[in-house]
Amino acid sequence: METVTTRYGEIPVAGCLEWHDTGELKSCAPAGPVLLETSLGALPAQHSTDDLRRRTVQALYFYDNGALRHLPLETPTEIPTPAGPLSAELVTFHKSGALARVFPLNGKLSGYWTEEDEGRLAGPVTLATPLGPVTARLISASFRPDGSLHSLTLWPGEILDVATPAGVLSVRVGVSFRPDGSVKSVEPAKPQSVATPVGLVRAYDLDACGIHGDSNSLGFAPDGSVARVATSLTQLVAIGPEGKELRFTPGNRESLCGNSEREPVAMWLEFSPEAVSVKAAPDAVPVVLPRAVYRFRTAPHLEQFANPFGRMSCSA
Repeated sequence: METVTTRYGEIPVAGCLEWHDTGELKSCAPAGPVLLETSLGALPAQHSTDDLRRRTVQALYFYDNGALRHLPLETPTEIPTPAGPLSAELVTFHKSGALARVFPLNGKLSGYWTEEDEGRLAGPVTLATPLGPVTARLISASFRPDGSLHSLTLWPGEILDVATPAGVLSVRVGVSFRPDGSVKSVEPAKPQSVATPVGLVRAYDLDACGIHGDSNSLGFAPDGSVARVATSLTQLVAIGPEGKELRFTPGNRESLCGNSEREPVAMWLEFSPEAVSVKAAPDAVPVVLPRAVYRFRTAPHLEQFANPFGRMSCSA
Protein backbone atom coordinates (compact mmCIF):
# COMPACT_ATOMS: atom_id res chain seq x y z
CA MET A 1 0.00 0.00 0.00
CA GLU A 2 1.35 3.42 -0.95
CA THR A 3 2.00 5.87 1.87
CA VAL A 4 2.68 9.60 2.00
CA THR A 5 4.70 11.35 4.69
CA THR A 6 3.28 14.39 6.49
CA ARG A 7 4.24 16.25 9.65
CA TYR A 8 1.33 14.39 11.29
CA GLY A 9 2.62 10.93 10.43
CA GLU A 10 2.57 8.40 7.59
CA ILE A 11 -0.77 8.14 5.75
CA PRO A 12 -1.74 5.09 3.67
CA VAL A 13 -3.35 6.47 0.52
CA ALA A 14 -5.36 5.38 -2.50
CA GLY A 15 -6.07 7.23 -5.72
CA CYS A 16 -4.54 10.48 -6.90
CA LEU A 17 -2.58 12.84 -4.69
CA GLU A 18 -2.82 16.60 -5.14
CA TRP A 19 0.20 18.84 -4.53
CA HIS A 20 0.68 22.55 -3.93
CA ASP A 21 3.10 24.53 -6.08
CA THR A 22 5.29 24.68 -2.97
CA GLY A 23 5.74 20.90 -3.20
CA GLU A 24 3.62 20.28 -0.13
CA LEU A 25 0.78 17.78 -0.16
CA LYS A 26 -2.60 19.40 -0.93
CA SER A 27 -5.01 16.46 -0.55
CA CYS A 28 -5.19 12.71 -0.23
CA ALA A 29 -7.75 10.01 0.62
CA PRO A 30 -6.67 7.61 3.39
CA ALA A 31 -6.80 3.94 2.38
CA GLY A 32 -6.49 2.44 5.84
CA PRO A 33 -6.57 3.19 9.56
CA VAL A 34 -4.40 6.13 10.58
CA LEU A 35 -4.06 8.37 13.62
CA LEU A 36 -2.86 11.91 12.91
CA GLU A 37 -0.94 13.67 15.67
CA THR A 38 -2.60 17.11 15.75
CA SER A 39 -2.70 20.03 18.17
CA LEU A 40 -5.87 18.40 19.56
CA GLY A 41 -4.23 15.02 20.10
CA ALA A 42 -4.23 11.86 17.97
CA LEU A 43 -7.28 11.90 15.68
CA PRO A 44 -8.53 9.04 13.45
CA ALA A 45 -8.88 10.11 9.80
CA GLN A 46 -11.83 8.68 7.88
CA HIS A 47 -10.82 5.70 5.76
CA SER A 48 -14.02 3.63 5.46
CA THR A 49 -17.51 4.14 4.04
CA ASP A 50 -21.06 3.02 4.71
CA ASP A 51 -24.12 2.59 2.52
CA LEU A 52 -26.04 5.67 3.68
CA ARG A 53 -24.29 8.61 5.36
CA ARG A 54 -20.74 8.29 4.07
CA ARG A 55 -20.66 6.62 0.68
CA THR A 56 -17.14 7.86 -0.16
CA VAL A 57 -13.95 8.47 1.76
CA GLN A 58 -13.54 12.22 2.11
CA ALA A 59 -10.12 13.63 1.41
CA LEU A 60 -7.75 15.23 3.87
CA TYR A 61 -6.69 18.74 2.85
CA PHE A 62 -3.50 20.60 3.74
CA TYR A 63 -2.27 24.19 3.49
CA ASP A 64 0.65 25.07 1.24
CA ASN A 65 2.94 25.11 4.28
CA GLY A 66 2.08 21.47 5.05
CA ALA A 67 -0.31 22.26 7.90
CA LEU A 68 -3.50 20.20 8.14
CA ARG A 69 -6.60 22.09 7.00
CA HIS A 70 -9.58 19.68 6.75
CA LEU A 71 -9.88 16.40 8.68
CA PRO A 72 -12.93 14.10 8.34
CA LEU A 73 -12.93 11.64 11.24
CA GLU A 74 -13.47 7.89 11.07
CA THR A 75 -15.66 7.83 14.18
CA PRO A 76 -17.30 10.50 16.35
CA THR A 77 -14.44 11.78 18.48
CA GLU A 78 -14.47 14.10 21.49
CA ILE A 79 -12.56 17.26 20.61
CA PRO A 80 -11.20 19.60 23.31
CA THR A 81 -12.30 23.09 22.26
CA PRO A 82 -11.85 26.44 24.04
CA ALA A 83 -15.62 26.35 24.69
CA GLY A 84 -15.61 22.84 26.11
CA PRO A 85 -15.47 19.28 24.77
CA LEU A 86 -17.47 18.60 21.62
CA SER A 87 -18.05 15.32 19.77
CA ALA A 88 -17.03 15.75 16.13
CA GLU A 89 -17.09 13.97 12.78
CA LEU A 90 -15.18 16.76 11.00
CA VAL A 91 -12.66 19.33 12.19
CA THR A 92 -10.83 22.09 10.34
CA PHE A 93 -7.72 24.03 11.33
CA HIS A 94 -6.18 27.44 10.80
CA LYS A 95 -2.86 27.61 8.99
CA SER A 96 -1.18 28.06 12.38
CA GLY A 97 -2.51 24.67 13.49
CA ALA A 98 -5.11 26.14 15.84
CA LEU A 99 -8.64 24.73 15.76
CA ALA A 100 -10.87 26.55 13.25
CA ARG A 101 -14.22 24.76 13.13
CA VAL A 102 -15.86 21.69 14.66
CA PHE A 103 -18.75 19.82 13.04
CA PRO A 104 -20.59 17.35 15.29
CA LEU A 105 -21.98 15.57 12.20
CA ASN A 106 -20.61 15.08 8.69
CA GLY A 107 -23.06 12.85 6.83
CA LYS A 108 -23.53 13.56 3.13
CA LEU A 109 -27.11 14.21 2.04
CA SER A 110 -28.42 12.20 -0.91
CA GLY A 111 -31.51 10.46 -2.16
CA TYR A 112 -30.71 7.77 0.39
CA TRP A 113 -29.95 10.06 3.33
CA THR A 114 -31.96 13.25 3.90
CA GLU A 115 -31.57 16.28 6.13
CA GLU A 116 -34.31 14.80 8.32
CA ASP A 117 -32.31 11.56 8.66
CA GLU A 118 -29.18 13.48 9.62
CA GLY A 119 -31.17 15.69 11.97
CA ARG A 120 -32.26 12.68 14.01
CA LEU A 121 -28.59 12.20 14.90
CA ALA A 122 -28.10 15.85 15.91
CA GLY A 123 -28.32 15.90 19.67
CA PRO A 124 -28.00 19.06 21.78
CA VAL A 125 -24.55 20.08 22.97
CA THR A 126 -23.56 22.56 25.66
CA LEU A 127 -20.74 25.06 25.14
CA ALA A 128 -19.34 27.92 27.21
CA THR A 129 -19.95 31.09 25.17
CA PRO A 130 -19.81 34.86 25.76
CA LEU A 131 -23.59 34.55 26.29
CA GLY A 132 -23.02 32.03 29.08
CA PRO A 133 -23.61 28.28 28.72
CA VAL A 134 -25.56 27.58 25.52
CA THR A 135 -27.29 24.26 24.82
CA ALA A 136 -28.44 23.69 21.26
CA ARG A 137 -28.20 21.44 18.23
CA LEU A 138 -25.27 22.74 16.18
CA ILE A 139 -24.04 22.36 12.64
CA SER A 140 -20.69 23.80 13.71
CA ALA A 141 -18.76 25.94 16.16
CA SER A 142 -16.08 28.27 14.79
CA PHE A 143 -12.99 29.58 16.59
CA ARG A 144 -10.39 32.23 15.83
CA PRO A 145 -6.67 31.41 15.84
CA ASP A 146 -6.42 32.85 19.38
CA GLY A 147 -9.10 30.41 20.58
CA SER A 148 -11.92 32.92 20.99
CA LEU A 149 -15.35 31.77 19.82
CA HIS A 150 -16.15 33.23 16.40
CA SER A 151 -19.61 31.83 15.72
CA LEU A 152 -22.20 29.14 16.33
CA THR A 153 -24.15 27.72 13.40
CA LEU A 154 -27.48 26.25 14.48
CA TRP A 155 -29.16 23.17 13.09
CA PRO A 156 -32.16 23.97 10.82
CA GLY A 157 -35.21 24.64 12.98
CA GLU A 158 -33.14 25.35 16.11
CA ILE A 159 -33.92 28.69 17.80
CA LEU A 160 -32.03 30.49 20.58
CA ASP A 161 -32.96 33.52 22.66
CA VAL A 162 -29.87 35.74 22.45
CA ALA A 163 -29.11 38.87 24.47
CA THR A 164 -27.99 41.38 21.82
CA PRO A 165 -27.34 45.15 21.92
CA ALA A 166 -30.89 45.48 20.51
CA GLY A 167 -32.40 43.40 23.31
CA VAL A 168 -33.18 39.70 23.65
CA LEU A 169 -33.99 38.33 20.18
CA SER A 170 -35.12 34.94 18.90
CA VAL A 171 -32.33 33.73 16.62
CA ARG A 172 -32.06 31.04 13.96
CA VAL A 173 -29.15 29.99 11.69
CA GLY A 174 -26.44 31.45 13.90
CA VAL A 175 -24.76 34.07 16.03
CA SER A 176 -21.28 35.54 15.67
CA PHE A 177 -19.05 37.26 18.22
CA ARG A 178 -16.26 39.81 18.27
CA PRO A 179 -12.91 38.89 19.85
CA ASP A 180 -14.01 40.73 23.02
CA GLY A 181 -17.09 38.48 23.25
CA SER A 182 -19.69 41.04 22.23
CA VAL A 183 -22.36 39.96 19.75
CA LYS A 184 -21.41 40.92 16.19
CA SER A 185 -24.38 39.53 14.25
CA VAL A 186 -27.46 37.32 14.56
CA GLU A 187 -30.08 35.91 12.22
CA PRO A 188 -33.57 36.83 13.50
CA ALA A 189 -35.89 33.82 13.66
CA LYS A 190 -38.99 35.97 13.08
CA PRO A 191 -39.73 39.65 12.35
CA GLN A 192 -38.56 41.62 15.39
CA SER A 193 -38.36 45.38 15.94
CA VAL A 194 -34.90 46.83 16.49
CA ALA A 195 -33.83 50.43 16.99
CA THR A 196 -31.57 51.67 14.18
CA PRO A 197 -30.04 55.07 13.30
CA VAL A 198 -33.09 55.73 11.06
CA GLY A 199 -35.81 54.48 13.41
CA LEU A 200 -37.47 51.18 14.27
CA VAL A 201 -37.02 48.41 11.69
CA ARG A 202 -38.67 44.99 11.64
CA ALA A 203 -35.58 42.82 11.19
CA TYR A 204 -35.96 39.56 9.26
CA ASP A 205 -34.23 38.07 6.21
CA LEU A 206 -36.56 35.81 4.24
CA ASP A 207 -33.64 34.29 2.35
CA ALA A 208 -31.23 33.71 5.22
CA CYS A 209 -28.67 31.09 4.24
CA GLY A 210 -27.99 28.45 6.86
CA ILE A 211 -24.52 27.43 5.67
CA HIS A 212 -22.79 29.13 8.59
CA GLY A 213 -23.44 31.73 11.27
CA ASP A 214 -20.27 33.78 10.70
CA SER A 215 -22.08 36.74 9.11
CA ASN A 216 -25.80 37.30 9.63
CA SER A 217 -28.35 39.81 8.39
CA LEU A 218 -28.62 41.78 11.65
CA GLY A 219 -25.17 43.17 12.39
CA PHE A 220 -23.92 45.42 15.17
CA ALA A 221 -21.13 48.00 15.27
CA PRO A 222 -18.54 47.82 18.07
CA ASP A 223 -20.51 50.45 20.03
CA GLY A 224 -23.63 48.25 19.92
CA SER A 225 -25.55 50.27 17.34
CA VAL A 226 -27.14 48.45 14.40
CA ALA A 227 -24.70 48.37 11.46
CA ARG A 228 -26.90 46.46 8.98
CA VAL A 229 -30.36 44.96 8.86
CA ALA A 230 -32.61 43.17 6.38
CA THR A 231 -36.37 43.77 6.36
CA SER A 232 -39.42 43.08 4.23
CA LEU A 233 -41.83 44.78 6.66
CA THR A 234 -40.36 48.28 6.98
CA GLN A 235 -40.02 51.12 4.50
CA LEU A 236 -37.50 53.94 4.75
CA VAL A 237 -38.28 57.59 4.08
CA ALA A 238 -35.34 59.94 3.42
CA ILE A 239 -36.18 63.66 3.65
CA GLY A 240 -33.96 66.03 1.69
CA PRO A 241 -33.00 69.61 2.60
CA GLU A 242 -36.00 71.06 0.71
CA GLY A 243 -38.43 68.62 2.26
CA LYS A 244 -38.53 66.28 -0.75
CA GLU A 245 -39.10 62.70 0.30
CA LEU A 246 -37.43 59.62 -1.14
CA ARG A 247 -39.27 56.43 -0.23
CA PHE A 248 -37.56 53.04 -0.25
CA THR A 249 -39.60 49.85 0.04
CA PRO A 250 -38.72 46.15 -0.03
CA GLY A 251 -39.00 44.56 -3.45
CA ASN A 252 -40.94 41.52 -4.57
CA ARG A 253 -40.50 38.70 -7.03
CA GLU A 254 -42.49 35.97 -8.68
CA SER A 255 -43.09 33.13 -6.28
CA LEU A 256 -40.66 30.25 -6.56
CA CYS A 257 -43.76 28.09 -6.91
CA GLY A 258 -44.12 29.52 -10.42
CA ASN A 259 -47.84 30.17 -10.02
CA SER A 260 -47.74 33.91 -10.90
CA GLU A 261 -48.10 34.88 -7.23
CA ARG A 262 -45.69 37.43 -5.78
CA GLU A 263 -43.58 37.12 -2.64
CA PRO A 264 -41.54 39.76 -0.79
CA VAL A 265 -37.79 40.27 -1.01
CA ALA A 266 -35.86 41.74 1.89
CA MET A 267 -34.52 45.29 1.67
CA TRP A 268 -31.03 45.79 3.13
CA LEU A 269 -29.98 48.83 5.13
CA GLU A 270 -26.39 49.52 6.17
CA PHE A 271 -25.30 52.34 8.46
CA SER A 272 -22.04 54.21 8.86
CA PRO A 273 -21.33 57.49 10.65
CA GLU A 274 -21.41 59.22 7.25
CA ALA A 275 -24.24 57.57 5.32
CA VAL A 276 -27.15 55.16 5.05
CA SER A 277 -26.91 52.59 2.25
CA VAL A 278 -30.13 51.08 0.86
CA LYS A 279 -30.57 48.02 -1.35
CA ALA A 280 -34.17 47.24 -2.33
CA ALA A 281 -33.08 43.65 -3.00
CA PRO A 282 -29.93 41.68 -2.11
CA ASP A 283 -28.48 41.98 -5.64
CA ALA A 284 -29.57 45.60 -6.24
CA VAL A 285 -27.15 48.50 -6.64
CA PRO A 286 -27.00 50.32 -3.29
CA VAL A 287 -28.27 53.88 -2.96
CA VAL A 288 -26.02 55.87 -0.62
CA LEU A 289 -27.67 58.69 1.34
CA PRO A 290 -25.35 61.08 3.24
CA ARG A 291 -26.55 61.52 6.82
CA ALA A 292 -25.48 65.17 6.74
CA VAL A 293 -27.94 65.82 3.89
CA TYR A 294 -30.97 63.67 4.73
CA ARG A 295 -33.24 63.12 7.69
CA PHE A 296 -34.81 59.69 8.04
CA ARG A 297 -37.87 57.97 9.37
CA THR A 298 -39.33 54.50 9.01
CA ALA A 299 -42.87 53.24 8.52
CA PRO A 300 -44.56 49.83 8.34
CA HIS A 301 -44.60 48.13 4.95
CA LEU A 302 -46.96 45.22 4.36
CA GLU A 303 -47.85 44.44 0.77
CA GLN A 304 -50.94 42.33 0.23
CA PHE A 305 -49.01 39.15 -0.44
CA ALA A 306 -50.55 35.80 0.38
CA ASN A 307 -47.60 35.18 2.71
CA PRO A 308 -45.79 38.41 3.66
CA PHE A 309 -43.48 36.70 6.17
CA GLY A 310 -41.77 34.18 3.92
CA ARG A 311 -41.81 32.06 0.83
CA MET A 312 -45.12 30.60 -0.23
CA SER A 313 -45.74 26.93 0.43
CA CYS A 314 -45.86 25.19 -2.93
CA SER A 315 -48.48 22.47 -3.10
CA ALA A 316 -48.06 19.43 -5.28
